[in-house]
Amino acid sequence: MPGMRLKVNKKTGKRNVIRCWSSSNDPRPGKFSWGIDPKGSPQMFIWKENTPYYRTTLHQEGFTYSIYFPSGGYGYYSYATENDELYISYGFANTSVQARFLLTPEGHIQTLLRPKTSEKWQLLWQAPANECEFYARCGSFGSCESYDSHPVCSCLKGFKPKSQKDWDKGKYDGGCERSIALGCGEADTFMRLPMMKWPDHSSSLAIMTFQECQMECSKNCSCTAFAYANISTNSVVNCINWFVDLVDLANNYTSGGFAQDLYVRVHSSELNGSSGNDDSPHRNKRRLVAIIVASVSSFFLLTVLVYILTWKYCGRKGWVSKRATLSTAPLLGNDHIELLQLSLLRIIDATNNFDEANKLGEGGFGPVYKGFLSEFGMVAIKRLSKQSSQGLKEFMNELKLIAKLQHTNLVRLLGCCIEGEEKILIYEYLPKTSLDKFLFDAIQQDKLDWNTRIQIIEGVAQGILYLHKYSRLKVIHRDLKASNILLDEAMKPKISDFGIARIFGIDQTQAKTNHVVGTYGYIPPEYVLHGQFSEKSDVFSFGVLLLEIVSGQKNSNFFRTQLSLTLIGWAWKNWKDGQPLEFVDIAIKESCDSLKVIRCIEVGLLCVQAIPTDRPIMCDVVQMLSSDHATPIPQFKEPAFVFSQSNSIVCTSHPNSKNEITISILDPR
Repeated sequence: MPGMRLKVNKKTGKRNVIRCWSSSNDPRPGKFSWGIDPKGSPQMFIWKENTPYYRTTLHQEGFTYSIYFPSGGYGYYSYATENDELYISYGFANTSVQARFLLTPEGHIQTLLRPKTSEKWQLLWQAPANECEFYARCGSFGSCESYDSHPVCSCLKGFKPKSQKDWDKGKYDGGCERSIALGCGEADTFMRLPMMKWPDHSSSLAIMTFQECQMECSKNCSCTAFAYANISTNSVVNCINWFVDLVDLANNYTSGGFAQDLYVRVHSSELNGSSGNDDSPHRNKRRLVAIIVASVSSFFLLTVLVYILTWKYCGRKGWVSKRATLSTAPLLGNDHIELLQLSLLRIIDATNNFDEANKLGEGGFGPVYKGFLSEFGMVAIKRLSKQSSQGLKEFMNELKLIAKLQHTNLVRLLGCCIEGEEKILIYEYLPKTSLDKFLFDAIQQDKLDWNTRIQIIEGVAQGILYLHKYSRLKVIHRDLKASNILLDEAMKPKISDFGIARIFGIDQTQAKTNHVVGTYGYIPPEYVLHGQFSEKSDVFSFGVLLLEIVSGQKNSNFFRTQLSLTLIGWAWKNWKDGQPLEFVDIAIKESCDSLKVIRCIEVGLLCVQAIPTDRPIMCDVVQMLSSDHATPIPQFKEPAFVFSQSNSIVCTSHPNSKNEITISILDPR
């Protein structure tokens, strides 16, 4: 119930749990219980008669998720630490709405919501949601991947089924074993597995660099895997090790818990050769069968569902949401995107007919409104303005791009509406709005203490690194700036606005355009002068943003009259004069880590070098920011745009646009 705490004492292991009923009509204790694991890293379990049944990790310490109710008011659920206790709790201020978490007799956790004017509880969320979420579905060293709720088990590369006969029959409990035994030395290496649900039975080490974390695991022959957590600075550790068989793994794990890179120890020959079973005929056969079964089942269920909805709701025009593959829409051509499409009437109702009171802001694309949808709760609704300089091309570009991207530091696209002349995108709602609202406001700036700023810097860097290297698409954002960095309840950053982003080929390094777009103050010289853009364009923009966060000053508005210096020039002058702390925002000068802030300034200056090849790649930027003094920073030269009239470049606002600029090169008369 609201206000209750599901908790565990980290020292004593004492905890409270929720236990289900025997049946919906019998309140005697049932087989399932739900609570926080008293051992190891923070995790939540559903146990079936004391045996793990479902597990979700809680490595993102201190999260809070807000819920908006349609009749007004907010609710939340959060994971927090107090004294020696870890706990989960939730609550809400809206007295006209009731909410509860329920552990069903069948072993599912459900979130239920009911307006006091209704007798019916509405199901908002449930776990486990598919068979891959059942504990250790594929046994040790086996990973589960779900296709339309049908599980497909596979051994990790370098491993094989313990019993191939059982696996061929669909019995995966026996798990997998190594194809080649470990050599415990130079013969071993680590295999990177992206977006994995971390296995059970982890051991937390300490805060250290990535290389130190890898070395700790490498020198211990019993260490089977390690992970380097993308965590906030107030977390206890960032190096995680495993010393037992890896169980409860899942591929592309993006819901219900924590997912990041996992590094599994294997014999070096497994990565150099073709051994391993990741692409074996048996696995492909199982996957094909699962996909065929899923497709037939889905078609049958979809046919029945369409019939029921048509019969039941045909008189309620516009109120049926649909899950559609948008490749059938002429607007999208051959791009296959699975996305929720909503009717315009749903959007009008959610925003109270685009009421100005619900308006969150406006950019070059058009206005953004807050609204409530029963599928998601509170959402941000972005409406393409008829007067916008960005048109259908930019709308479809953003739709195609962000629908395929999933990362904790990217804003999440939930759905869309394409009806008549209306083109609308629906995003997750982030209550703290954008970074510029805090960073460049004298009153709000105090809320950005040093720990929060470094959390934002590192989070944005991780998001850009994902776009450049680890996403399914190699994406150049081209419009990184403070107003496009949104903040969640915990002040963690999410990159938004992909209207002018571009997809690169895997081996593509740069591209050229005759139509230069971006935001004044954030675009690099090669883009201004020659229309060339690449990964290094985003690195330059990140460098400017980094210097803005450290100084609390907006680059495009900064001007030192006597010296004609830009913000970049002011950072360069102070660093060159041996007074880098003079550049730091006075609001954090006393509380910041001076060595860390100097490193941030140096990384920022390295990112805004005039020549693209002198700038680092984002992988190196993330490493330099996270390793304090372990990773040396290369020597850098005087950066670009030190003086306000450097190269006689004049940038003027494009008509009716807040995002685009046109460039004029002035020749002397």
